[in-house]
Amino acid sequence: MNLSIVIPLLNEQESLPELHQWIVKVMTTHNYSYEVIFIDDGSTDDSWEIIEQLSAENPNVKGIKFLRNYGKSQALHAGFAKAQGDVIITMDADLQDSPDEIPDLYDMIINQKFDLVSGWKKKRYDNAVTKNLPSKLFNWAARKTSGVYLNDFNCGLKAYKNVVIKNIEVSGEMHRYIPVLAKNAGFGKIGEKVVIHQARKYGESKFGIDRFVNGFLDLITIWFLSKYGKRPMHLFGAFGVLMFLVGFISTGIIIALKLIKLYSGYQTILVTDNPLFYIALTTMIIGTQLFLAGFLGEIILRTKNNEERYKVSETTN
Repeated sequence: MNLSIVIPLLNEQESLPELHQWIVKVMTTHNYSYEVIFIDDGSTDDSWEIIEQLSAENPNVKGIKFLRNYGKSQALHAGFAKAQGDVIITMDADLQDSPDEIPDLYDMIINQKFDLVSGWKKKRYDNAVTKNLPSKLFNWAARKTSGVYLNDFNCGLKAYKNVVIKNIEVSGEMHRYIPVLAKNAGFGKIGEKVVIHQARKYGESKFGIDRFVNGFLDLITIWFLSKYGKRPMHLFGAFGVLMFLVGFISTGIIIALKLIKLYSGYQTILVTDNPLFYIALTTMIIGTQLFLAGFLGEIILRTKNNEERYKVSETTN
């Protein structure tokens, strides 16, 4: 099978028939073998009924229904697990992504040998203040943090080799960072293509300030996993040693001051009345905890690596 078109959606009943017709037209024109996988992420309108109708009319249409809204990452994860095509295309269901871009994306994967190609909506029709400016800031931060130099991480229109989506796990709100997840998994040939951005025709945008905040929080997670996911002790251990040294030095200062005052005959105070005592105690405890966190992380990582090594060496009769 040439193509799997994976489309997560939430309350897009108006756009689904038109999107389906558009995709079928492109597939027929280029003589692709294909499947379209709609993932209904807990819609409260008639989206699922329309998907069932389309599936009855077209055997290439498949549907997955969530009983409640779990988010785009979970929807994509379910679609990726079901996808069988050599090339997987993801796109939004709101008609803002054009199916006419699919042949070029397919060509970049098959003939130009890219592992992943991300769309870039260079000219957008969204509100400049509420969406465009935050998106530019987000993309800048993502580039600097991840080392993947794409202009539009948020674009839903992307193309993947089948092997890529089978070797990454999309969870939480990580759908924005699939290119970073792919890079971390060893797929380094990542490209970008300028794509047409259509003005929204039906319904309302699902974008909100919470998605913007969650995106930056997930970016921190991705940064940590990219840089220290294979060596947690290098982060936790370093900070732990630093905190422990601060505590150790503070303890040395307390002891030295106490001895100097006793030797000189000055009146001394209890060690527990000295503010440095609490600084020393707190930093040494935090330092120990951070060091242990790094140590436990290394043990968990080594155990996981050993399990994977055993799986590689398994044979069947």
